[in-house]
Amino acid sequence: MVATDDLRALREYVTAPSTGSQQQSESTVVLHVTHCNLKLQMMELRFDLHTTVRGLKEKLSTHCGTSPDAMELQLLDKGEAEPVTLQTEHRQLGFFSPYDGQTLHILDHDPHSLSAHGWLEDTSKVDKYVMSEEAYAKRENTYKSFKEQKRKEDPEWTAEKELCQRRGIPYVKPEARKAAGEDEFAGEAELLEVGQRCECAPASRRGTIRYIGKVEGLPGGHWVGVEYDEPLGKNDGSVKGKRFFKCSANYGGFVRPDKVEMGDFPAIDELDLDEL
Repeated sequence: MVATDDLRALREYVTAPSTGSQQQSESTVVLHVTHCNLKLQMMELRFDLHTTVRGLKEKLSTHCGTSPDAMELQLLDKGEAEPVTLQTEHRQLGFFSPYDGQTLHILDHDPHSLSAHGWLEDTSKVDKYVMSEEAYAKRENTYKSFKEQKRKEDPEWTAEKELCQRRGIPYVKPEARKAAGEDEFAGEAELLEVGQRCECAPASRRGTIRYIGKVEGLPGGHWVGVEYDEPLGKNDGSVKGKRFFKCSANYGGFVRPDKVEMGDFPAIDELDLDEL
């Protein structure tokens, strides 16, 4: 039968407030692990204080590629001038009194180690398989053979055109899209006039039309430069250093013509009590 004191101690442990997401066992410690051959600091690892130095090396070898026989472990303490070397392999980690957050440094004495000379971090050192043109040409059902067959059927075939056909949508050549984009919103722009009052969507922003036309630095098509009544804009009438009209900072903006309604839009007076 469990003694009363033991039951009380167990109850206090279970009901005690946690200091983190879960209570850490008193027999474990969390250490920052670094390696002499690796530039990046390894993840924080939790170790059992009863683990022997040899067991510690075997666990770490799976993380860094260093053989346990070529490994030397050191505990680094900011308050100590010299590191503590974990020498005797049958000793348990707890013998060296490590604490949470302390650094465990790995020295690799194997010149041919997997971690040496950046082999575990620099992918440029890894030989990559490159297939020759002759070997690729002998393969069947490749993209190259598919493209050649399509080009025989349609000299103007492109992957984009193929996707449009599969999706059932019309295909427009890039040059045609560019030409159409240059005249985009031209019809809507013709209905507007510089100097007239307007209201812009969204948010019903009111102001005065100051510019109509294309704007270098913005996507193709026509734009409307508006001087807002309030600081609701993003510029002072210029785009990337080129000025199209002049106004105070944050009072200017460029919107598409279909978002602008021209008309008798007086400035909104928030102090106008007649609207209450």
